[in-house]
Amino acid sequence: MTQTSHLWLFFVLVSGIVILPGLDMAFVLASSLVGGRRSGLAAVGGIICGGVCHVAVGATGVAVLLAVMPAAFNVLLWVGALYVAWMGVALVRSPSTFSPSSQAGQRSALATFRRGALTNLLNPKAYVFMLAVFPQFLRKEYGPLWLQALVLGAIIALTQGAVYGAITLVADRARGWLESRPSASARVAQAVGGLMVLAAVVTALEGWRGT
Repeated sequence: MTQTSHLWLFFVLVSGIVILPGLDMAFVLASSLVGGRRSGLAAVGGIICGGVCHVAVGATGVAVLLAVMPAAFNVLLWVGALYVAWMGVALVRSPSTFSPSSQAGQRSALATFRRGALTNLLNPKAYVFMLAVFPQFLRKEYGPLWLQALVLGAIIALTQGAVYGAITLVADRARGWLESRPSASARVAQAVGGLMVLAAVVTALEGWRGT
């Protein structure tokens, strides 16, 4: 396999993982619907930042610690699930989620960025990917490993930016429609919050089955 084919295969794998609904996607969707395009893009930026940290972890081999200490992995998984579930419940209970004057909509871009980074850092699937898949694409014959890690990290970041950025734009358009329809806004808020809770429950159950 040539290096070009090698990178394309990595891109396909990353795309499949990013496109699948999960904690990161649910957070981007909620942020975009609540705070608009600016908030959604801040969430995307935070998730990409978290992804960069994952690449650093995978490249240095720190992720091996989570493999030799299953208890540490399960703690990480359940903390991440509880964090996203907490945000989902707050979204469901908010009576004016998509109102321009809502408290959630006024959250600063920096605060949303930090939440996005934390959501990604607490996403256990990212650690599984970095432990099981990422090392397989670091080959000595393709040059310095640090340079390969940078290229693979760039592919991850660009894929996240493209997929989650598209979700942000679509959700931002939907937000304008929802602001003029309070009843529909409440139902969508409950649905998005429920999606976040469901994603958290599925993640926690996967961890429980794994133990």
